[in-house]
Amino acid sequence: MTALSKDDVRAALSTIIDPVSGDDIVTNGMVSGLFIKERNIGFAIEIDPADANRMEPLRKAAERAVLALNGVSSVSAILTAHNEAPAPRTEPTVRSDRQTAPATSLLPDVEAIVAVASGKGGVGKSTTAVNLAVALASLGQRVGILDADVYGPSLPRMLGVTEKPRTLKNKQIAPLEAHGLKIMSMGFMVPEDTAMVWRGPMVMGALEQMMREVAWGELDMLVVDMPPGTGDAQLTMAQRVPLAGAVIVSTPQDIALIDARKGMSMFAKVNVPVLGIIENMSTFICPKCGERTDIFGHGGARAEAERLGCDFLGEIPLDVAIRVTSDSGQPITASEPDGPLAAAYRDVASTVLARTSGATTRPAPNISMD
Repeated sequence: MTALSKDDVRAALSTIIDPVSGDDIVTNGMVSGLFIKERNIGFAIEIDPADANRMEPLRKAAERAVLALNGVSSVSAILTAHNEAPAPRTEPTVRSDRQTAPATSLLPDVEAIVAVASGKGGVGKSTTAVNLAVALASLGQRVGILDADVYGPSLPRMLGVTEKPRTLKNKQIAPLEAHGLKIMSMGFMVPEDTAMVWRGPMVMGALEQMMREVAWGELDMLVVDMPPGTGDAQLTMAQRVPLAGAVIVSTPQDIALIDARKGMSMFAKVNVPVLGIIENMSTFICPKCGERTDIFGHGGARAEAERLGCDFLGEIPLDVAIRVTSDSGQPITASEPDGPLAAAYRDVASTVLARTSGATTRPAPNISMD
């Protein structure tokens, strides 16, 4: 069987007509982020956010057209805001100079590096990062995950890995592996109950070591589980490696969204694009009676994304199964891959993949304080 090409996919998509302009969506330049991974196809359709509900039938028609191609096993199409949306407002306290940014030898074989961040702790950022990484791997991607939270590393427990990394002949460290991921965390080096009493420069050095001296190999994507807040680790990652983008995790209530805005502002200051916002713990469905309760509110992150002109990546419900599987080292996307919770994470993963596929690698910004 002849391998499927992007031109084949574009030809199928050219049969889909945009009801607004009357032209097909390929001619209109609405298709972006097209990727082919084995028999899995993904792409984004750029639209005006105000047309989201009206364009849902178009999205489904595009998926059906591509799925009808010979040899295609799955298709993931997402609607995304076109580039005319306003960027979040930033303050001129930190500037980035791309022209004078130093070249970096860190992670040269990684196609895209995505930071998963939050403005505050307790919103389920690490759980989201782990399940996002496993979901990306289930889509056929070669994925690594780096635990950048030196003070509170949680990946060893969440991924069920307890052994120590081994040193290779070339003096590099071999990453550990589980659930289809390559993994590195400071938690592999120290006992779980040990407090890391380190100053900023030591944290920055540890992060660079986990990037430079780990044999990550060739990866399609490295997911970085950032610590909460906007401190040394965030600036180190933004300055030292070319981040393809950041995913912001927030719960729906106003107090969490205030801090999420700070995280978005920080990434804007160092010219790292925000790929979108995830609303975690979005709603709770009682497993006994089926009643819905919005414990932390609902829809706040979506409304904030619309206000700031960035993408809303999806909702992850508050469910005890996510907590239980994370605590046991068997993330829900790995232990129950066919369930609705894993599907929610895969939808987010497909969107992130579409937003980062084919993107040119950006130089790391050179940060200077005014």
